[in-house]
Amino acid sequence: MGLKYTEIMEEIKIRLAEGSLHAGDKLPSVRQLSDYFSCSKNTVIKAYEELEKEHYIYSIPKSGFYVMKEFQDKASVHDVIDFLSAGPDKNVMPYKDFQHCMNEAIEQYKGELFTYSDQQGLYSLRVQLAKYLRNLQVFTQPERIVITSGSQQALHLLISMPFPNGKNNILIEQPTYFGFLESISLQSAKALAVDLTMEGIDLERLEYIFRNNDIKFFYVIPRFHNPLGHSYTNKEKKKIVELAEKYDVYIVEDDFLGDLDLNAKSDPFYSFDPSGRVIYIKSFSKVFLPGLRVAAVVLPTFLINTFLRYKFSLDFNSSALSQGALEVYMKSGMFNKHLKKIKHVYKRKMDILQESCELLLPDHTQFTKPTSGFYLSVILPEHITAKQVVLLLNEKNVFVDDAIRMFLPEYKKENLLRLSISQVEENQIKAGVEQLAECIALINNRKNRVSPSNFLRF
Repeated sequence: MGLKYTEIMEEIKIRLAEGSLHAGDKLPSVRQLSDYFSCSKNTVIKAYEELEKEHYIYSIPKSGFYVMKEFQDKASVHDVIDFLSAGPDKNVMPYKDFQHCMNEAIEQYKGELFTYSDQQGLYSLRVQLAKYLRNLQVFTQPERIVITSGSQQALHLLISMPFPNGKNNILIEQPTYFGFLESISLQSAKALAVDLTMEGIDLERLEYIFRNNDIKFFYVIPRFHNPLGHSYTNKEKKKIVELAEKYDVYIVEDDFLGDLDLNAKSDPFYSFDPSGRVIYIKSFSKVFLPGLRVAAVVLPTFLINTFLRYKFSLDFNSSALSQGALEVYMKSGMFNKHLKKIKHVYKRKMDILQESCELLLPDHTQFTKPTSGFYLSVILPEHITAKQVVLLLNEKNVFVDDAIRMFLPEYKKENLLRLSISQVEENQIKAGVEQLAECIALINNRKNRVSPSNFLRF
């Protein structure tokens, strides 16, 4: 019998991944598969029995074998290699320090934290944020900062509210952050796109779009892009800001991982903007505590009232307790200490991931090479879909993200995987890439061996 039965099992798993087998489908008979794979009936029976144990299929006496409605992974947390989760590394989160700051905030502000507070955000926090943002080359005053309940709220509001240029269309990179795409879809906003690679965007194409398509704003991720890991050069940022000024387009800059940049000479789009053309958003969800739900938005003065009016319709003001605790944490110097620590944690993980990809991924498989951040993308051979790889890896308790949800329908690519290093353990990274490489090779070998159209035709 050898390992022939495992070949049959993998074939059926791949069929499930690509969608040619569905819940409730009847599988070929033992005799049919025996002929197809040139093996004994006992080998096929063994394969079916193992698939049944793994809850992929079930049998009906005197009828045959059928695909299960769903498969539930019961793996232990310790067996999981998680390249999927995108929250901050739980091992470096300053829970105890921040708990102290929460207690301090309650003591200092008392009743102020438990009533309706300044709609724009606690002024004392905005003062601290203005100081902190200078480290990111964002020079502004507390009066231009608005606190939101996470960056997602800020993005949602900017899509919905009118801008002084009177335009309606939104330009995005492709691929891009799926949460922004979701907000666009829910609000039925019109989105146009420009292709992004690790080499950047076509600036001539960008100018054409700015000139001819009534663009309200261009949504950009300046550093450690989600999902590619791309970062713009200062020269590119300066040119894009100049084009935005020329064609009366605003730029919404989502600098959610800017704190992890080890290049002291790297500046945000905002630093090249003398006129209020760039709206800068800084989230604390990825480098600090996602549950805090605090982000800062630096707006031109003439947009603040409109922004606050739209925000009022959602939540009046963001959590005063979270704001007070963050203000204490930043003022104490703990936040800067935390940032210094995590910069090197994520840089080390990213280096290990890239070294593993370079060493282990098969030919014709490419990967992006960000200098830091959370995300690296793997570009699979054209005949292999991310969905197939994701399903097979799930069986090995390795979790990665199919990046198809990060594209507009007309731009979608089915062969892009996103790997996040934020919550995977350092000592698991190489093993996870080994499993990824094995899955790619398995699917590739099977593609060369089996014609998809013939599998269910006996």
